[in-house]
Amino acid sequence: MKKGYIAFAALCAAALASCTCPSAGEQRLRPSEYVSTLVGTQSDFSLSTGNTYPAIALPWGMNFWTPQTGKMGDGWAYTYGAHQVRGFKQTHQPSPWINDYGQFSLMPVRGEDKFDEESRASWFSHQSEVAKPYYYKTYLADHDIRVEITPTDRAAMMRFTFPDSKESGVVIDAFDRGSQVGMVDDRTIVGYTTRNSGGVPENFRNWFVVRFDTPFSAIELTDAPGGYKPGSNLLYPEGQKSVTGEHAVAKVHFATRRGQQICASVASSFISPEQALQNLRELGSDDFETVKSKAQARWDDVLGRIEVEGGTDDQYRTFYSCLYRSVLFPRKFYEVTDQGEVVHYSPYNGEVLPGYMYTDTGFWDTFRSLFPLLNLVYPSVNAEIQQGLANAARESGFLPEWASPGHRGCMVGNNSASVVADAVVKGTNDKDLGVLYDAMVYATEHVHPTVASTGRWGHEYYNELGYIPYDVNIPENVARTLEYAYDDWCILQVAKKLNRPQAELDKWAARARNYRNVFDPETRLMRGRLRDGKFQAPFSPYKWGDAFTEGNSWHYTWSVFHDVEGLVDLMGGREQFVQMLDSVFVVPPIYDDSYYGFRIHEITEMQVADMGNYAHGNQPAQHMIYLYNYAGAPWKAQYWAREVMDRLYSACPDGYCGDEDNGQTSAWYVFSALGFYSVCPASDEYVVGSPLFRKAVVNLENGNKIVLEAPDNSPENRYIGAVQFDGKSYTYNFLRHSDLVKGAGVRFSMRPDPDYTRGTEPGDAPYSFSRE
Repeated sequence: MKKGYIAFAALCAAALASCTCPSAGEQRLRPSEYVSTLVGTQSDFSLSTGNTYPAIALPWGMNFWTPQTGKMGDGWAYTYGAHQVRGFKQTHQPSPWINDYGQFSLMPVRGEDKFDEESRASWFSHQSEVAKPYYYKTYLADHDIRVEITPTDRAAMMRFTFPDSKESGVVIDAFDRGSQVGMVDDRTIVGYTTRNSGGVPENFRNWFVVRFDTPFSAIELTDAPGGYKPGSNLLYPEGQKSVTGEHAVAKVHFATRRGQQICASVASSFISPEQALQNLRELGSDDFETVKSKAQARWDDVLGRIEVEGGTDDQYRTFYSCLYRSVLFPRKFYEVTDQGEVVHYSPYNGEVLPGYMYTDTGFWDTFRSLFPLLNLVYPSVNAEIQQGLANAARESGFLPEWASPGHRGCMVGNNSASVVADAVVKGTNDKDLGVLYDAMVYATEHVHPTVASTGRWGHEYYNELGYIPYDVNIPENVARTLEYAYDDWCILQVAKKLNRPQAELDKWAARARNYRNVFDPETRLMRGRLRDGKFQAPFSPYKWGDAFTEGNSWHYTWSVFHDVEGLVDLMGGREQFVQMLDSVFVVPPIYDDSYYGFRIHEITEMQVADMGNYAHGNQPAQHMIYLYNYAGAPWKAQYWAREVMDRLYSACPDGYCGDEDNGQTSAWYVFSALGFYSVCPASDEYVVGSPLFRKAVVNLENGNKIVLEAPDNSPENRYIGAVQFDGKSYTYNFLRHSDLVKGAGVRFSMRPDPDYTRGTEPGDAPYSFSRE
């Protein structure tokens, strides 16, 4: 750990208080009150317990805010073990590994100078910190200033409570790499920041406006805050004054009395300074408390779409903290003009164009359960996201695979196909299907000219041989082959909806079986294969990377989402398949890190979880627990699903077992707590696990409800003895999306020991392509 064990022990006392159960008879809270935005923030480069930051935002909001403990440009913007705050930053960061863009910060201070991030930094304590989705508060001890923040989609209001001082002020830092800041009048600061980490056109700027409710008495401006001398550029309100340079910073001055509150209204735009002013109008004439109240109401509405009861306070906090993370990304990247028109600055070609745009998500992570969750609970939001994907295809020729804000080079696969197909199959989106289908097909034979992870790297080999060879200098070749095969099956589903010619359907169906080409019958594992057809040698199933992506063969062998029964047959049948699944948890957490040359944090997270070689902290293995349902051993899925929920998740700062990754790891918990999971997005089915609560109600957008009851549920009663669907006995190990959205009642009879007879017939297994 970055600060060491002693520092961690000293800091964790306050956090642990949030992880205790309430006294008997305590009333339930509003959904937003169960959320802690600090979950996952006790992370660093070597060990991730989420790699999150406390995002002060609305669901899917364009702009987030966060306290900044790290230095400018540090992907770990806020870490729980830090002692000082350097500013309160507008952020668009989806991950520390991707880093930020369009960022700037405000920092209230007391005293002269205080321009640069070192001199203005202040100690703070979690004991005086309140971290909610709709509201953040902390106390800056070195300045004797209390800071509060509350958001709208594209704006925010900050309230600073100052001491008695003639040297009070607020520093507006536009960050380095090219920025501007200036004064419009004695209440208003404007500027722009260009700082980014890639994925933007040449003309990228984030224009911002800061409007105070109290006139400032003076302003200081500099483009060199580190070498600035106080008073050398002191300006008084005499028209517009500004500075443009490498690193523009402004400091506005106030003379304050103790307890005086000054509010700053802040907004930004990727389109223009005029649009930034328009976005500021989201605040209207509301005061701080009204903005805060509206933000909380919005969170209660979104989080309240799923109601749970019959659990512990810890479970409620964990569930709603996970649901909060599930509805942050992808974020809105569109804006609304004064005429009510939806427009966006294109991160693909730099133009301002009509229509929706969302960004900041990696489909390699989020296709698995985040997008299925949107399609079930928030389909109207995903309908907008799908329209944005069509716009991305029009503007760049490709669907994004990792967008932040435009195409970024990260991860493998062509999983935009899954994201589109799941929405199409589940009826979420019926617009632009021709555009989306054409883009999916185009990607199967092209690679983006500057971003190799967009499109399909190695498509020439894959389309000719049915796999990407191990010996052609294309890394992670088995992972790519497996994901391309699943993605081809996803394209097949959309092709069927569009009634494409039979020859097209046959092509995608044949390619969907390509996963077989990298299965080694000798080891019963997926394995690199050479151009001549031989398997790679030597071979270690414990080797991370190389032929796989952030995992090993034990993790990736199960990535046949669409045809698990086909994989069962390759392994020799159900009994052998279950033995191989069991082995993942039985073999010790040994590893080979020679591909990377050092132990990456995902390996450490697997080791410390104490679940053998199962690596829930990274996405490739997250569905495999549910595969027991395909092989006649559903009770093993029930055991391990509950084990992972109970042991690897909490509402504490170390509440995740690896990178949270834009809602994916959180959505796994949300689905699993309800009692089912989306093993194969773009199918109509969810696979049954073990419900966590005695009752859960999903309030659907169409007005129907899904009522999930398990009245005998308890920590001991994790096994399913019987299921009733709408009052009728139900033996299947899956639930159909098309049945659930009509409104449904599912009742689980829970018991302390496995039922070795229910759900064991071949017909009880979920969908597999081989059965078509």
